[in-house]
Amino acid sequence: MLNESEPVFDPEEIRWDRVSPSLKTLRRLVVVITHAIVFLAATLNPSPMPWWSRGVAGAVVLGFALWEWWLIGRQVAALGYIEREDDLLIRRGIMFRRLVVVPYGRMQYVDVKSGPLERLFSLASVQLHTASPGSNASIPGLNPDEAARMRDRLTTRGEAQMAGL
Repeated sequence: MLNESEPVFDPEEIRWDRVSPSLKTLRRLVVVITHAIVFLAATLNPSPMPWWSRGVAGAVVLGFALWEWWLIGRQVAALGYIEREDDLLIRRGIMFRRLVVVPYGRMQYVDVKSGPLERLFSLASVQLHTASPGSNASIPGLNPDEAARMRDRLTTRGEAQMAGL
């Protein structure tokens, strides 16, 4: 049984900020569209396959779509971040949990991104870049205004931390 509140990944004194619920809707829309295309290709295939094998293929595609629908809800609920005095904490994951701690003094620059579908759902992502190429400090599913405010706050805090070195 998985322990949902492990102190390493979910310290008691921290109240996580959550991403927008619209991220769940966006990701589910992408799942529906891609699986609908695969479903149509599997079931309406003009090959000499027996009719029942097309039905099995369609059922498998539908099963994967339902599983991903459920999984997206859990994944988005697991996303959280908090800006502390000296660092930014980002957590994600259900089975393979990850907690990223980025000290403000290590940040080089902050990206705010928003693709066409994200803009349709009024979402943006914040990506933090550090000297380490292995750091994956990104927060998807933010309101664009909050993403811009976060970019400015993180940049200001990063500059203040670097000035103290």
